[in-house]
Amino acid sequence: MEGFAICTCASFNIKALHEHFRPLNETTRIRDVVHVKITNHKEEGDLFFFPYGAYVSWGLTKEYLLEFAKEIKAFEHSSLDNSESDDFTFGLGERALFRNNFITLPDESTLTKLAFSHGLAQSVKLSGFETTIRNLFQKTRHLPEHLAKDGKIPLSRRDIRRRMGTLFLERSSINLHVDVLDTPDFFWEHSQYEGIYQITAVELDLQPRVRALNQQLDVIHEMFEMLGNELNHQHSSRLEWAIILLIVFEVILSLFHDILKVI
Repeated sequence: MEGFAICTCASFNIKALHEHFRPLNETTRIRDVVHVKITNHKEEGDLFFFPYGAYVSWGLTKEYLLEFAKEIKAFEHSSLDNSESDDFTFGLGERALFRNNFITLPDESTLTKLAFSHGLAQSVKLSGFETTIRNLFQKTRHLPEHLAKDGKIPLSRRDIRRRMGTLFLERSSINLHVDVLDTPDFFWEHSQYEGIYQITAVELDLQPRVRALNQQLDVIHEMFEMLGNELNHQHSSRLEWAIILLIVFEVILSLFHDILKVI
């Protein structure tokens, strides 16, 4: 069977989602996650909604999810222009495994699927962060090259401020949400399922990717400082030129005054 992990926005209104689906489907709230059991004549499966804008489906078709995405749009905050998604397949087996994009479930319990889903949702959320960072680098990578080649950045003070604002907003947005990549609190109460989460985290390289993300955030911070220094340099240069012009003007006035005395 197939499953999907999808990130469509910065966050979900979890309370409103829960209230929306409760009259229509078997719906439960497990800490800050909403589980929806889909059972109708066309589809049967599970959905897990996470507050940070990601959800994981088990046993539901891609066609159903495309239609379903329209229904949950009203509960999204800061919808993404392009959603992030990963797919996987799963089946039953003797013990929990996750290899080569195939998940082996030791049972069909909701909590077992939730344990896997925590890692899957974090991975797709992380993919969103990685895409944001990649786009930022694409937009700003020429700036250090110009600085190394020409000794200055070919941007006006207004453009530099704009770039600094963009870098600051994106970096702050990621820093505010990066804690969702920590081990979920769910496993404090259900420690028997943490092994499943760790299997998922290893298969999806969560920790190496988080470390790489933090390093990239450091690079963005350095870029921010570089732009700030360039802004200060431009300001200092303008002050220097203003002082030079004032001195020249004063010298000219003095010479003119001396010439008048001679005449």
